[in-house]
Amino acid sequence: QMVDLETLKFDQGGHTMSNRECQLPPGSFRTQKKGYEEVHVPALQAPPPGPGERLVPLGDLPSWAQPAFKSMDTLNRIQSRVYPSALFKPDNLLVCAPTGAGKTNVALLTLLHLIGQHVVRNKATGEPAQPTRAQAEAGIEVPVHRDAFKAVYIAPMKALVQEVVANFGRRLAPYGIAVRELTGDSQLTKAQLADTQLIVTTPEKWDIVTRKSGERLFTQLVRLVIIDEIHLLHDDRGAVLEAIIARTIRHIETTLDACRIVGISATLPNYEDVATLLRVKPDGGLFYFDNSFRPVPLQQQYIGVTEKKAIRRFQLMNEICYEKALEQAGRAQVLIFAHSRRETAKTARAIRDAALDAGTLGRFLRDDSASREILTTEAPTCQNRDLGELLPYGFAIHHAGMSRADRTLVEDLFGAGHVQVLVSTATLAWGVNLPAHTVIIKGTQVYNPEKGAWAELSPLDVMQMFGRAGRPQFDTEGEGIILTTHSELQYYLSLLNQQLPIESQLVARLADNLNAEVVLGTVHDVREAADWLGYTYLYIRMLQNPALYGTSASELRDDPLLEGRRMDLAHSAAVALDRAGLVRYVRKTGQLQATDLGRVAAHYYVAHETMTTYNEYLKPSLSDIDLFRLFALSREFAHMSVREEEKAELLKLVERVPIPIKEGVDEPTAKVNVLLQAHVSQLSLDGFALVADMVYVTQSASRLLRALFEIALKRGWAALANRLLQTCIIVDRRMWLSQTPLRQFRDAKGKLVLPEDIVGKIEKKDFPWERLYDLQPNEIGELVRYPQMGRTIHKLVHQFPRLELSAHVQPLTRTVLRVELTITPDFQYDFKVHGGAEQFHVLVEDVDGESVLHHEVFVLKQRYAEEDHALTFTVPIGDPLPPQYFVRAVSDRWLGSEAVLPVSFRHLILPEKYPPHTELLDLQPLPAAAAGDLGAKLFSGRLREFNPIQTQVFQTLFHTDDNALVCAPGGSGKGVLAELALLRFVASHGGEGSPARCVYLAPFGALVESRAREWAGRLAEVTGLRVARLKGETASDLKALERAQVVLATPQDWDALSRRWKQRKAVQAVRLVIADELHLIGGEPGPAMEVVVSRMRYMAAQLDVPVRVVGLGASMANARDVAEWLGARAQTGTFNFHPAARPVPLEVRIQSLDAAHVPQRLLAMSRPAYHAVAAHASADRPALVFVPSAKQALLTAVDMLTHARGEGHAERFLHCPAEELAPHLAQIQDDEVRNLAAAGVGVAHESLAPGDVRVVEALLDAGVISLCVASRGVCWRLSARVHLAVVMDTVSFDGAEHRYVDYPLADVLRMVSRAGRAGQDDLGRAVLLCHTSKKPFYKKFLYEPLPVESHLHHFLHDHLCAEVVTRTVENKQDAVDYLTWTFMYRRLTRNPNYYNLTGTSHRHLSDFLSDLIESTLQDLDHARCVLIDEDGMDVSPLNLGMIASYYYIGYTTVELFASSLAEGTKLAGMLEILSAAGEFASLPMRHREDLLLESLAKHLPLSVAGGGFHEPP
Repeated sequence: QMVDLETLKFDQGGHTMSNRECQLPPGSFRTQKKGYEEVHVPALQAPPPGPGERLVPLGDLPSWAQPAFKSMDTLNRIQSRVYPSALFKPDNLLVCAPTGAGKTNVALLTLLHLIGQHVVRNKATGEPAQPTRAQAEAGIEVPVHRDAFKAVYIAPMKALVQEVVANFGRRLAPYGIAVRELTGDSQLTKAQLADTQLIVTTPEKWDIVTRKSGERLFTQLVRLVIIDEIHLLHDDRGAVLEAIIARTIRHIETTLDACRIVGISATLPNYEDVATLLRVKPDGGLFYFDNSFRPVPLQQQYIGVTEKKAIRRFQLMNEICYEKALEQAGRAQVLIFAHSRRETAKTARAIRDAALDAGTLGRFLRDDSASREILTTEAPTCQNRDLGELLPYGFAIHHAGMSRADRTLVEDLFGAGHVQVLVSTATLAWGVNLPAHTVIIKGTQVYNPEKGAWAELSPLDVMQMFGRAGRPQFDTEGEGIILTTHSELQYYLSLLNQQLPIESQLVARLADNLNAEVVLGTVHDVREAADWLGYTYLYIRMLQNPALYGTSASELRDDPLLEGRRMDLAHSAAVALDRAGLVRYVRKTGQLQATDLGRVAAHYYVAHETMTTYNEYLKPSLSDIDLFRLFALSREFAHMSVREEEKAELLKLVERVPIPIKEGVDEPTAKVNVLLQAHVSQLSLDGFALVADMVYVTQSASRLLRALFEIALKRGWAALANRLLQTCIIVDRRMWLSQTPLRQFRDAKGKLVLPEDIVGKIEKKDFPWERLYDLQPNEIGELVRYPQMGRTIHKLVHQFPRLELSAHVQPLTRTVLRVELTITPDFQYDFKVHGGAEQFHVLVEDVDGESVLHHEVFVLKQRYAEEDHALTFTVPIGDPLPPQYFVRAVSDRWLGSEAVLPVSFRHLILPEKYPPHTELLDLQPLPAAAAGDLGAKLFSGRLREFNPIQTQVFQTLFHTDDNALVCAPGGSGKGVLAELALLRFVASHGGEGSPARCVYLAPFGALVESRAREWAGRLAEVTGLRVARLKGETASDLKALERAQVVLATPQDWDALSRRWKQRKAVQAVRLVIADELHLIGGEPGPAMEVVVSRMRYMAAQLDVPVRVVGLGASMANARDVAEWLGARAQTGTFNFHPAARPVPLEVRIQSLDAAHVPQRLLAMSRPAYHAVAAHASADRPALVFVPSAKQALLTAVDMLTHARGEGHAERFLHCPAEELAPHLAQIQDDEVRNLAAAGVGVAHESLAPGDVRVVEALLDAGVISLCVASRGVCWRLSARVHLAVVMDTVSFDGAEHRYVDYPLADVLRMVSRAGRAGQDDLGRAVLLCHTSKKPFYKKFLYEPLPVESHLHHFLHDHLCAEVVTRTVENKQDAVDYLTWTFMYRRLTRNPNYYNLTGTSHRHLSDFLSDLIESTLQDLDHARCVLIDEDGMDVSPLNLGMIASYYYIGYTTVELFASSLAEGTKLAGMLEILSAAGEFASLPMRHREDLLLESLAKHLPLSVAGGGFHEPP
């Protein structure tokens, strides 16, 4: 049922008053005076101490806690009562106490409880350990394990945040605790966040942080959340606080993290409701202290002005201020709060003038007093004219617009008692602690730019101001006086006498907060949304006061938990979000799915109404004029109005701003537009309200413009995205494109590094910016006619971020290009200027510059600022072929830092069209018995009949000796096809005792191992064939080859043996070669596979013997070329089935995430991966989750269990009693893997013992556990098939290149193809989670055949050297002939550009092969591996070449050893030479492994030279 959320929200916001009357304490009285009414409330006296109540002396605190309270002797009454719970118990806490009662120390006690859990202790005694010498020198008194925890302190205002940072930073210094501010103005880098233990932030900022699931990298360490001024729930901003609290509590319940929540608030009537919200136990965690516990009792006066006329009301308030100040004149100081900077001086002057007229000035400041002399002396030093004029009379003013020196002077003079009356803005209430005996709040109307009108003071401000009344060290009683309109009297009486119930403001922001939860992944449907509402303060107040929230008493009676009402609210919010395009809401199922717009809105904190506006008006052709106009239409400025008195100033501004404004100045949008441009142009404004409006507009500008930029990127609008990014930087930098980029160099205070006149000269010169790079310092000095500045300007010009781009383009198919982009930083990196990293947007645009074909973020880190960086990505290409694309790299924060590279396609030759795939015929499945008696035995118990693909290729494999290529999707039973070929081999060449050999080749050792285990048992038993696996040791492999008839090997192992085929009879006896996973010829193991298969065919031709070659692989786009290379006939020997032709259909869902930072992205993927597993996996439907690394496998396994536990299904993945599982677990050596398997989640990664992986696989196959998390490194080792395969991200860290690189496509296909079990599943499911930029690539290649290309030309040296050594190649012509046997030779003319050929004619081909052979042999000759004769044709081997060939090592390695080794080389030198071998270059360098190696190196007997621990050598 729909609910009108607009009618439910409180129009008065934080000014909502749900109580009808206000009970005042005894002794209160009212008096009527002309024009106003006074209400006097007496000061409440503190209750006497209870029996046994005492103030806790500092000495009672544990010794480790005392350094935080150095300036105190005892805790006060409130702190003493809360002390046992705060410091010694982990329970949630709510402390309600008056302002100034020392609540900050309560927060500090809870922080100390957390620190106490992580104090470094002496293992023998358990006492806190003594600091080390280095720690003592750093001022640390109590060593703490600082990396184990974090705490968050949420304060409502920036001023308060800064106060807390300063206070706690000082008091926690003895523990080495880093305290930092995290607000809109002060961002923290990831390194700073990692290094910070206490983060002090505002509610909005923490909301943004926790909205992003990737930020869990540090939020998962948070063990304490302190929410200061929690009565802010009642304020307009209260919805933010509710969202944070609900999110935190749900997170704690889901993850079972030990996180404590502490609420601190002023005294309020319905504190029990707030305690319920925070899950505080009433008996142990709830502490309530009323106003009688104020350190100085407060006498209050409420003055309600009844005067209606504005001028008269203003005069009357001044008169009242004078009278009240006069009552204290000469006895106590008075602090008056006014609400604008101009008003402070006006008020002070009015009181002074009234005193002059009445002749009472002497009562404020006696003529003969020392104070008068001091004030008269100081007055001339004031920069502020009003202050200088008022000081001699004992009056002063204070506001943020004054200079720092003037404000400090006023604070000092007031603190010392010389100034009697101080008139200030609210800054003094928040920033500086300067109490006075009497506080007067003059009027309660303040300008609110968000509402575009004058509004009532927030309760927070009023309480804070009254908190300044009464000086604890001097006064026994303070006095607070508030002047307001008569209509507001009741509200302020209720507020300050604990009669104003705190209500929820969530309804006003319900849709936006629901969107944030949907994007975060914590809410998936309306039912979950209703559950989420159950965690909010809105729900608690709906139960207590249903009528106020539109719920009838009968509704509450029929539905005591208000489930129906919550469903209605959730449904209404979901409908609003669906209309705005922020979520997809399926009403039938209630499902909620985030959209790109929704993600942008959540991450940039944009209201859904604003997103609707953007959706409607954002077009790719918008000009700058339209952009600024669209910005002004944002709902955030809906209440902005144009006042009559502002029009003249706005008209002046309209003429001065650079971008024309179409609307008249009467329009609010014109005002927003002009204020934003005035901010960029750094124009000064006069009107107070106009300045406030400008601040409000500019605070929102950066966020809203970034949101627009993201939307333009998501829609692929290149020109608009570039324009918006420029606009974002223009607003951030406050400069226009027409100004020189040198204006962006500023010091820490924001001042220009260069003098303004120099910058002006450069701008007037109209000298092209790019040409400044070519000038020398002296030439630049002459240009600006200031020779001394030449060097400085030259340095800044060369510090300006500048990139050089170069691209290499290779066509993969006729519709996809691979681009290898090399980025070279061409500027001097300086940490002070650039920080730890610079971010660039890399965009590929079409020929018109209209569409974004690819976008990714490139981060240049300081460590690698002088190195080249490579990015590899694919872009689509259409027909007809466009003339060119543009690659653009644009800085994220430097205006004018842009590199553009046109990539021309003039000479691009696209590959030939691929032949059609083989149709899967509708044949009657053949029974296993069709394979004869041996076949029936071999397949018995495994399959009764062959699947459609096996049936179709049966005739060729089993009844002929023809070469064959079978390409079929994963799960098609290609292992059975290999066995059919083996059965034919037995039939043709005899079984046991036959000299004929069969070689099975698979690209990875894990595949060979798995197949060897399988065949050594079953196949050997049925056929009598002896099966052996080659291990890579030449001597033992030769013996195995002599002994066995079926040999299994990797291409490298077989290459080492078969190189000398002329001398080895066993190699010559090979009659069947089965090349499995042949599509990997385009990957890392490809060149070796290509060489050995080519060699076997070459050997057969040379010896004139029949060698059958059977190739098996995934569906390939260019299978005909592979078949031709294998010698398979096109009609009868080539079978290339489409990827969709699976025996078990596969449903693949690709889900993309936008987080560029990989660890953050993996964290964000955890929840979607779990939901996929929860939806589809069960005891009889196991799931396999693939992650990038071994460490991530363990983390993800724990995450999966945590999510399951959070949903109340802790045993979800375990389907076997513990006692039955125990014997299997005992076989697992790794403790972590064993513990996880005991909980139902298997883990497999490359660092585990093979036995552990086998046990985990067996448990998964048997249905004992239903989930296994595997690292990418074991995807080829695992043979388990499952119902669901989830791939969490498609990149892994490459330590050699210091970047994340994409998985080979074959690896992704392998992972996805694990889903779908023949005979058990009707449908297999796969979920691929990847980065947004990769989604189009996987959408294409997961559903289409794989294009395969050769890489042999990159690895030809070693293979050619081996052929020269074995005399297969004796001259250059032999070498060219040798290449004609390869797969590469067949692809050269089919896809010439991929191999850098410029044409397809015979001459182009001949030239390419000749050049390739020539350059390769020249390199080998230089390396002293071969010798080219004087005639330049004949080639003979040398010793180094023979050694390289025999030991199967690279020619560069042999050359390195020969040139580096000397007779006197010692052990350290040998190790260094050995470590530099090229074979180790491919060793994976994992993330942060360099730090581990560096610490390890300190404990080695021999020192490690070089110290470059991020390099594999």
